Amino acid sequence: MERKDLIAAVKKLKSSSEKRNFVQSVDVIINLHNLDMKKQQNNVDQFISLHYTRGKKTKVCAIVGPELTDQAKQVCDGVVTAEEMVRAYKDNKKAIRKLTNQYDYFIAQATIMPQIATVFGRVFGPRGKMPNPKAGCVVPPNANLKILYDRLQKLIRVQTKSAPSIKFAAGTEAMSDEELIDNIETVYKSILNAIPSAENSIRDVSVKLTMGKPVKVESHAEEEPRKGRKR
Repeated sequence: MERKDLIAAVKKLKSSSEKRNFVQSVDVIINLHNLDMKKQQNNVDQFISLHYTRGKKTKVCAIVGPELTDQAKQVCDGVVTAEEMVRAYKDNKKAIRKLTNQYDYFIAQATIMPQIATVFGRVFGPRGKMPNPKAGCVVPPNANLKILYDRLQKLIRVQTKSAPSIKFAAGTEAMSDEELIDNIETVYKSILNAIPSAENSIRDVSVKLTMGKPVKVESHAEEEPRKGRKR
């Protein structure tokens, strides 16, 4: 994927889009090929740190013991204490599902992680919301939650989910072209390092708005030799 082609696709996407009464997400679809997705080594599951946020606030909830409760209330968007976890959520799937829908990431205090897994695991797990050590979301009782909270605002998870395609929101149409392009390139380069044969395993890349049609990021490298041909 050439940078100039990505720039052209993002500009075309913005200029040709129908105006909506809400700010649309800019989604990216990366289609893969020549990979056996049944093999674990061909599947992608990464947390990637971006240089820019994705234009929307990432909501974070902390599930913590007394050591981190006060700090979590100052820093995070929501807090579930160890006591509340048992009182309000144990055996209450409806309440857990509601909580799951409210937040993008959950931070867990490591010392109560076994209880968190027992209470929330059956709902959080299938939704991909379990506090994940790879994202830095399982923390010790003396953690600095502000540093982690700020990092999560620029963290994105990309997965193939056993299908030869990766889809993610790179930002919103309100962001500058440079910010969007930087976010897309950051994810793209990380994916190249994660899949066999790098760019040879990528069939095509497209960008789209929430309510719009995909715009393919097309490479025109093959067109160059044709310019000198005589008819």
